[in-house]
Amino acid sequence: MRLVLAEDAALQREGLVGILERAGHEVVAAVGDAHALLTFTANTHPDAVITDIRMPPDHSDEGLRAAAEIRSAHPQTAIMVLSAYVADAYVAELLDSAPGGGIGYLLKDRVGHVREFLDSLDRVASGGTVVDPEVVRHLLRRRRRDGPLATLTDREREVLALMAEGRTNASIADKLVVSEAAVRKHVGNIFAKLPLDPHSDRRVSAVLAYLRGAAN
Repeated sequence: MRLVLAEDAALQREGLVGILERAGHEVVAAVGDAHALLTFTANTHPDAVITDIRMPPDHSDEGLRAAAEIRSAHPQTAIMVLSAYVADAYVAELLDSAPGGGIGYLLKDRVGHVREFLDSLDRVASGGTVVDPEVVRHLLRRRRRDGPLATLTDREREVLALMAEGRTNASIADKLVVSEAAVRKHVGNIFAKLPLDPHSDRRVSAVLAYLRGAAN
């Protein structure tokens, strides 16, 4: 796929370019700040954007703000946030801009293998949603106690959190040490309780509803 990469640390940026190109992807631009990210994305129309959060000039949340702006202007562009930090600001805006999925949020230090990162990127580019478990836990700690998420049981929220990590039903069953049939039942209950986008994949829509409820 064609990619635009934004990472202000030169060594990390070049390392990611090498990883992506060896995997067969075309990095049409590799930049070090959010302004360049916005410019090259608008000019090259990539399939996906990979961006850090903290970038010049203020090293706060420029990358996340740019990602939300890109998805608003170019809703078909997949977004992979790759950062050392969990940020609250603009996460809700980014999720709200992605009714059909195509959003990922991984923490650099928790990516154990290059293949894991590349597989996550492929899922996001295909319209999936992949969020690091630590990001999910952080959002849930500040989750409101009202809204549709409040209708889920503890087990259903646990299943949905694992769905947000990009896990299949079989993987969720292994993680929870239950049968795959039990997981399918929980997933069905989740689909019935949450307000889902009728035009999107139900699994992706459920995960996005979950993450929006946690981020808002």
